[in-house]
Amino acid sequence: MGTTRVNFRLPEELIQKTDVAAEITHKNRTEILKEALQEYLEEVEDNEKFKEAVVELYLDEQIRFDVLKEFIGRQDAEAVRASKTLLDQGDELADELADL
Repeated sequence: MGTTRVNFRLPEELIQKTDVAAEITHKNRTEILKEALQEYLEEVEDNEKFKEAVVELYLDEQIRFDVLKEFIGRQDAEAVRASKTLLDQGDELADELADL
């Protein structure tokens, strides 16, 4: 997996705490922030409401399949994709029948 440079603002107090943690743990600021973000994402990924919201984003075509897979796992993502395909086909059939 590649990396992407991100530029964002943080409160000075948070930066100071991050720098102290980096010095104590012999890591750099980026490593501390990356680990904190990873821990947060792992925690939130276990939340069922969060997973449902991610599925909704996929069904609404706001995120790609590969993103869905990262959050809910390959097997569940495949099931969601299959369901979406069936739903889309059902919508298309309903539209065709309405035109008759």
